[in-house]
Amino acid sequence: MNIPNILTLARIAFIPLLVVLFYLPFEWSMPVAAAFFALAAVTDWLDGYLARRWNQSTPFGAFLDPVADKLMVAVALALLIERFDTWVLTLPALVIIGREIVISALREWMAEMGKRGAVAVSWIGKLKTTLQMVAILVLLAFPPGHMIADVGIITLYGAAALTLWSMIQYLKAAWPHLSRSM
Repeated sequence: MNIPNILTLARIAFIPLLVVLFYLPFEWSMPVAAAFFALAAVTDWLDGYLARRWNQSTPFGAFLDPVADKLMVAVALALLIERFDTWVLTLPALVIIGREIVISALREWMAEMGKRGAVAVSWIGKLKTTLQMVAILVLLAFPPGHMIADVGIITLYGAAALTLWSMIQYLKAAWPHLSRSM
């Protein structure tokens, strides 16, 4: 167990706290939930940075980091779907969640074939992650109808567009390997 793995585990531990804060009936609960999400998002960046910097990458960390990220994002988006209760937010949220499931399955399949490197994280994926983290943070911090929440929804659409683009790129990269196994 090293510090990057501890940070990843902490990100998973933040998920139930985020849910509890989300449902607390206090005026301060949503800004605090947004702050917890921001802290979790920072640990997502920090654990990877420290693992590379200190040469502490582990198979456990390589497995757990994307799982923690996807859990955190999926739970936050599910909460926001309920909070905003509109197709305008639900559509990009479901695109993002659906893509994460498809790409996770694709990566697992490619790893079983010994071709995990064919679907390595790209700069598009990193930009998508940044946009979705910013969008979720804004949407947690500001109520539906607030002008800044509208900016969060627009940002979420940008993340959803990059989500589709990166999924297409990953599928194109994997297609030669997948088509041979059919």
